[in-house]
Amino acid sequence: MKNKMNIRFTRYSILFLAVAVLVIGTLNREYEAVFNKAINICLECIGIG
Repeated sequence: MKNKMNIRFTRYSILFLAVAVLVIGTLNREYEAVFNKAINICLECIGIG
């Protein structure tokens, strides 16, 4: 019984931390840097950049 509670607590802790990191990254506008890097990689693969 206690083992199941530990597993449940661990799962919800990891879920909470993942959501918190996503929110912090979104608030810091980190998605713009990721998007720009993705564009550059795609253009290099095509041969334009």
